[in-house]
Amino acid sequence: MADSPAVITEGISFDVGVSFLAVHVLVGIRGEVDSLTAPALDALLGSVVDGGHADIVLDLGELDFMDASGLGVIARTSTRLRADGGALTIRAPSAMVRRILDITAMSELIEVGLPPSKPTRLGPEQRPGDDSGRVGGISSGSVTSNLAGGAVLPARTDVVDAALRLVTKLARATVGGADGVSVTLSRHGQMTTVAASDETIAQMDRDQYATGEGPCLAAASEGHWFHVESLADEARWPQFVPRAIEGGIASILSTPLVVSARPVGALNIYSNTDRAFGPRDQELAALFATQASAILTEARTDITSEEAGRRLHGALQVRELIAQAQGVVMASRGVSAEVAYGALRQSAKRSGVVVREQAAEIVASTLRNRASREVGP
Repeated sequence: MADSPAVITEGISFDVGVSFLAVHVLVGIRGEVDSLTAPALDALLGSVVDGGHADIVLDLGELDFMDASGLGVIARTSTRLRADGGALTIRAPSAMVRRILDITAMSELIEVGLPPSKPTRLGPEQRPGDDSGRVGGISSGSVTSNLAGGAVLPARTDVVDAALRLVTKLARATVGGADGVSVTLSRHGQMTTVAASDETIAQMDRDQYATGEGPCLAAASEGHWFHVESLADEARWPQFVPRAIEGGIASILSTPLVVSARPVGALNIYSNTDRAFGPRDQELAALFATQASAILTEARTDITSEEAGRRLHGALQVRELIAQAQGVVMASRGVSAEVAYGALRQSAKRSGVVVREQAAEIVASTLRNRASREVGP
C-alpha cells in the first residue's frame, strides 16, 4: 500500500489525503469544497483516473461543507469511472451531502450501511387521459430540508430562483444526454422561465409560450411527464416543433413540478441528440422534479399571517439562543464572534447534533453553573 497524503491548497480550510490500496484508491477530504477549492479536487481526481485507477473511495467524514461545484466534481468523476467499468464510492457523507446525493440520484454510491433511495419506476410516457399517476407529487423523503435552505418563512423570489438554478445545474451535470435544462413556473398568471442553463434553452421555452404549445406547457398544465424521443418524428405541437428543430434541439423530456397536488410548472431537459433519454434518465428527471417541487413547497406563500407570525417568533427564538451560546464561547475563550460560531459548529458536529441543539445545551449548562454558584456550598 502506498500512502500519499497531500495538501492541495494552502491558507484555506481544505486538504486531501490519498491512499493507494490494493483494490481501490482512498481519497479523504477535510474542510470545505466550494468554487475556490473544487478545481483542486477535480484535478486530483482527474489525475487518479488518468493513472488507470478505476475504483475510488471518497471519504467525506471530515468534510464541513460542499456546494454545487463539489457535486459537479463528484458527478464528472463518477461518469468517467463508470465509462471505464469502475465506480466511485462515497464513504461517511454528512446529512447535507447525503440529501444532495439523494437529489442527484447518486446515493447508490454510498457504502453499505446507508441504504440508497430507490427511484420510482415510471414506465412509458404519461399522456393526457391515461391511468398513470402524476409525477412530482411523490414524497421527497430525506430531501424535505432542501436547497432552498429550509426557510421558516416564504422565501424571497430570488432565493427560490437561486435554488432552482442549482437544480438545473445538477440536472445538466447528472442526466445523460442533457445539453440544457430549464425550470418553467406559473407566476402572476403566466408561464415564465425562472432558471435556464443557457440562452438557447431559454429561447426553447419562450417559443413554447409564444406558440401556446409544447411538452413544457403540457407537463405544467396537465401534471404528466412528456418525452419527445425525436423531434423529427413528433406530430404533436406542430407550431413549436419546427422552431425547436431550427434551434438544434432533437429530443426533450419535460416533468411537472407539483405543489399541494397541483401542477405549477415543469423541469425541462433538452438534448441535441435523438433518443437521448433512456429509462434511467427519466427516473433522474423525476427525482430532480421532486426536489424542485419540494423547494417550491417550502417557499409557498399561501400561509396565514398568524402562521407567519408563529414561524417568525420561532425563528427569532432560535437566533437568540444561538447568539447567547456564541456569547458564552466568546467570553470563555476570548475569541471573536466568527471564531466562536465556528467553534459552535464544530462542537455540534462532534456531538452529532444540529447547531441549535448544541447552543441550547451550552446555554442550559451555563445557567446551571450560575445557579450552582449562587446557591453556594
